[in-house]
Amino acid sequence: MLKIAPSILSADFACLGSEIEEIKNAGADYVHFDVMDGAFVPNISVGIPVLKSIRKSTDMFLDVHLMVDRPVRYVRQFCSAGADLVNFHVEADSEKNILEAISIAKSMGKKTGVTLKPGTSAEAALPFLPFVDLLLVMTVEPGFGGQSFMYDQLPKISALRKMIDEINPACELEVDGGVDEKTAPFCKKAGADVLVAGSAVFGRSDRAAAVKAIREA
Repeated sequence: MLKIAPSILSADFACLGSEIEEIKNAGADYVHFDVMDGAFVPNISVGIPVLKSIRKSTDMFLDVHLMVDRPVRYVRQFCSAGADLVNFHVEADSEKNILEAISIAKSMGKKTGVTLKPGTSAEAALPFLPFVDLLLVMTVEPGFGGQSFMYDQLPKISALRKMIDEINPACELEVDGGVDEKTAPFCKKAGADVLVAGSAVFGRSDRAAAVKAIREA
């Protein structure tokens, strides 16, 4: 079944704990935790202290998306803070260092993923695909919420679906950016397993209806 991972970027940070409890009760599968450093992407969001606080308040699966430069520097801290899965941008460092970050997270008992920006080819995932549990395709430029879905990324999603099925069938394929009940069917048809949704869930008063609408679209 398609999994839904609401992004806390669109949540009310004044009551983040209750916001996460609400999406849990609404049937969401993961919490998507976006970390921005103001360097790899132009915005700054949240980091290790917030992740620690969330970990104490929920048993939901925490899908931590590191939009940070040279993430190998921080992987141990995010694992220790309570991430269930740590996701690294392939563009954020050398292949060697991304593989090292994956290895560190695995050694700490965590799942791992890699992310591709819209301008990055599907083939860029190949060095990492045998070792990760999730592959994330960005369908907007990372760094800002509320952007429109980039339909030109659908062929890449389909190509990655084929690569995953051939190389690492246990790996999940996640899509993030402009996902709602209108764009979700395109993602599903292209082969996505997990959909990240921000305002399409947190921007709705009825979160359960929002999660259901995306999952069943």
